[in-house]
Amino acid sequence: MSSKNRVTPEEALAYHLEPKPGKYEITASTPMATQRDLSLAYSPGVAVPVQAIADNPETAYDYTVKGNMVAVISNGTAILGMGNLGALASKPVMEGKAVLFKRFADVNAIDIELDTEDADEIIKAVSLMGPTFGGINLEDIKAPECFIIEQRLKEIMDIPVFHDDQHGTAVICAAGLINALEISGKKIQDCRIVLNGAGAAGIACLELLKSMGAQHDNCIMCDTKGVIYQGRTEGMNQWKSAHAANTDLRTLDEAMKGADVFLGVSAKGAVTQEMVTNMAENPVIFAMANPDPEITPEDAHAVRPDAIVATGRSDYPNQVNNVLGFPYLFRGALDIHARAINDEMKIACANALAKLAREDVPDEVAMAYGRKLSFGRDYIIPTPFDPRLIYVIPPAVAKAGMDTGVARRPIIDLHAYELSLKSRMDPTASILQGLHARAKQAQARMIFAEGDDPRVLRAAVAYQRAGLGKSIVVGRESDVKEKLEAAGLGDAVRELEVVNAANTRHLHAYREFLYNRLQRNGFDRLDIHRLAARDRHVFASLMLAHGHGDGLVTGVTRKSAHVLSHINHVFDAKATDGAVGVTALLHKGKIVLIADTLVHEWPEPEDLATIATKAAGVARNLGLEPRVAFVSFSTFGYPVSERATKMHEAPKLLDARNVDFEYEGEMTVDVALNPEAAAQYPFSRLTGPANILVVPARHSASISVKLMQEMAGATVIGPILTGVNRPIQICSTASTVNDILNMAVLAACKVG
Repeated sequence: MSSKNRVTPEEALAYHLEPKPGKYEITASTPMATQRDLSLAYSPGVAVPVQAIADNPETAYDYTVKGNMVAVISNGTAILGMGNLGALASKPVMEGKAVLFKRFADVNAIDIELDTEDADEIIKAVSLMGPTFGGINLEDIKAPECFIIEQRLKEIMDIPVFHDDQHGTAVICAAGLINALEISGKKIQDCRIVLNGAGAAGIACLELLKSMGAQHDNCIMCDTKGVIYQGRTEGMNQWKSAHAANTDLRTLDEAMKGADVFLGVSAKGAVTQEMVTNMAENPVIFAMANPDPEITPEDAHAVRPDAIVATGRSDYPNQVNNVLGFPYLFRGALDIHARAINDEMKIACANALAKLAREDVPDEVAMAYGRKLSFGRDYIIPTPFDPRLIYVIPPAVAKAGMDTGVARRPIIDLHAYELSLKSRMDPTASILQGLHARAKQAQARMIFAEGDDPRVLRAAVAYQRAGLGKSIVVGRESDVKEKLEAAGLGDAVRELEVVNAANTRHLHAYREFLYNRLQRNGFDRLDIHRLAARDRHVFASLMLAHGHGDGLVTGVTRKSAHVLSHINHVFDAKATDGAVGVTALLHKGKIVLIADTLVHEWPEPEDLATIATKAAGVARNLGLEPRVAFVSFSTFGYPVSERATKMHEAPKLLDARNVDFEYEGEMTVDVALNPEAAAQYPFSRLTGPANILVVPARHSASISVKLMQEMAGATVIGPILTGVNRPIQICSTASTVNDILNMAVLAACKVG
C-alpha cells in the first residue's frame, strides 16, 4: 500500500472507538415520545399489523422493515485475506459491510456473526432467520463450505441469498470485461481466458462469464498446483472439476501464451512480465489480488503498452470494487420483494455498470477524483462515488428480476422508481469525497497552528499520511514528540515539520512585516516581538503571509473571536474587509449552509447581500448550486417587524447587483426548507429548498448551528472563513480530529 495512504493501527482503532464503539447504531423511524406513540408501537396497537401479516404474509413488507433489511452473515473463516480468525474477530468487517449497504444504497443491514465452522449449523441458523430479513449477504466464509452453504440456503429460503466474495467480484469483473473487450475489438465467445485462483471468487467469475458467452474449452482455470485439467486428482473438488479443461497445458506460464484475458484472484507476483509479453494482442489483465495485485499496472504496461489493466486497488485506474455491485443488487432485489438474485439479475447489473462507464462522466465525479474521466483503457468501470449508480443499477436489476419471475411485487412504473431512487442519494458523502480528492491533487503545505493539542497533532499526521500534502506544525519539538508518543504516534515525529520562533530563520522578516502593519495602531517593537514570537496564531499567520505554507488551520484551543482578532493583525479578515463566516450543516443526507457564523455581529442590508454572495461562492466550491433564503420569523412582510425589515431589504440589493444565483426572502426557516410550506408562496423565486440560510445576526447563526448539532446530531463543518486573500480556516474548541482534518481539507481546496 502506498505510504501516502497508510492507515496506522492507532488511527484504525480510534476510528472504531470514537465517538462510540462500533460503526453504526439503530434509531427509531416513528414517533416514540408519548404514551399514545408507545401504544401504537407496541401494545395494544401492534396487534393489528400482527394479525394482518398472519392473514397475508406479503404485508410484512408493508408493515415492517423486512423489505429494506439485509443480514450480513459470517463465521470469520476467511476474513479479508487474513484467514480464519473466528466469528468475533470478523465483526468489524461485517459492521463495515453493513454501513456500506446504508451509505451507497440506503439499505438497512445488521451484522450477524455465527460461532461455528459446521456448514449444517450455519445453514440451519440462517434459514431460521428468514422471516426477519429481505435478503442474506454471506461474507468471509471459506471454501468449500461457502459453496455448500449458499447453494443449500438458496434452495430452502424464499429471499435472496448472495455470497458477495463470490458473486460481487464476478459482477464487477464482468462489467469491466465487457468494456475491455469492446475497446480491444474482441468477442467474449472467441476469447481465451486464463483464471488464476480457484477459490470462491475465481470460480464465480468463470461461471458468470460462461453464462455470458465464454466457451468452456477457451477457459483455463489455475490454482497453486497449476492448470485444472480433465483427469487431475490432486487438490480437486467438485467445484473445480466443473471447470476442468481438456488441455495439455499444465502451468500458468504455459496457459498465458496467446491468452486474450487474464483474471487474477490469487496472490502478489503470481504473474511475470514474461507471461504478459506472451499474451495475445491488446491483452486484458484483471490482477485483482489484494492488497497487492498479481502484477502491477506499471510492470504490465512496461512490456505491453497495449494492455488494458484493472486491479482491486483504489490508487490505480479501473478498480474492481465490490461496492459497485452488492448494494445496488440488493436495492433492486428488495424493491421487487425478490425470492432470489439470479444470474440474469447479476448480468443485468454488469451490463448496466458497463453502459454507465461508456457515458459522459458528470463534472462532480471528475471533481471528486481530481481528473477528467472518459471511457477508455483507464476508465472501463464506473467509480464507486458516481452518484448515478443508485438510480441506474437497481432499475436494471429489478427489471431482470421481474422478467425472470422472481419478483413478488413487480414495479409498474420504472421511471417513477428511478426518481424515487434519486431521493435516496446522500449528497454530503460525495461532497466530502470530492473535497478530499481535490485536496490530494492540490498537495497544499498545511500549517497547523496549535501543535500543543493532541487532536491537532493527530489531524496533522492524518493529513500527511492520507497523501493530502505536507503538514507543518507550530510548536516545540519536545512537546510535539511527547504528545505524539502519548497518542501512540511516536514514529510520526520524523514525518512532520515542526516550526517555532526559536528554530525559524524568518523571525526578523516576520517582525518587520508586522511592525510596518501595526505601528500606527498603538503597537511598539516590544509588542510586535511578543506577538510574532509568542502567539502561535500570529506566528502561523505570518508564516502563511510569507508563503511558508499554503493554508492555515487554527482555533482549536481558543474561542474563534479571539483567534480571528489575532489573525487580523496579519490579514484583513474583518467585516469591513468583506470577510464572512459560513458553516455547513450535514444532516440526514442534506447539506445547508448558514451565514454569517463568525464575522458580522449585526449585519446591515448591504452586509447581508455581501454575506449571501460570499456564501454562494462557498456553495459552488462545495459542488452545490446555491439557493439563498434570507430567513427571519416573518415571511414576505408579515408579521411586520423592525428587525425583519433588513432581511426584506437585502434581496432588493441583490437585484441591483445582478448576481447569478437564486435568492429570496425574507421568510421563515420552514418556508425556506420545506417544499410544502414553500408551495403557499408560488411567486417565490426559489426553484427548490434553500441550501443557504442568511440569518439576521451572528448570535442567531450560532444558536442555530449549535442547536442542530446538539439536538439533531448534525455534522458541522466550519465556520468556513471566506473573503480573506489566503486560505485560513478556524475550528471550534469542541472539534474532533476528523473535524480538524476536514477544515484542513477545506483550506487546501481554497473553499473560502
